[in-house]
Amino acid sequence: MTTATPTPSQQAPFGEPNPYATTAPAAETRGFSISSLVLGLVSIVASYTFFVPIVGLVLGVLALKREPASRTMAIWGIVLNAVMLAGAVLVSLGAFAFGLAMLPFAFL
Repeated sequence: MTTATPTPSQQAPFGEPNPYATTAPAAETRGFSISSLVLGLVSIVASYTFFVPIVGLVLGVLALKREPASRTMAIWGIVLNAVMLAGAVLVSLGAFAFGLAMLPFAFL
């Protein structure tokens, strides 16, 4: 009569790795850099909020440190967000200066 259990000569010794086990390589994440780039593109439309370019800028800087494989996307996200944030700040300061200049004429 035969049994389904392997005999001691067929078993691998203790501590030996399984030759049939496959190890998956660690997947590289690109979430921060993709988010920075997308927020950089969105900030072209929504730069007046100040929130979108700031978040995109922070994510781009984090992506540079954590994701070296997606450096190009992170740099583009940083550039787009920084340009749109600087533009929003300049427009806001211009509007504030114009409002102050027109203040004496508001009470005529």
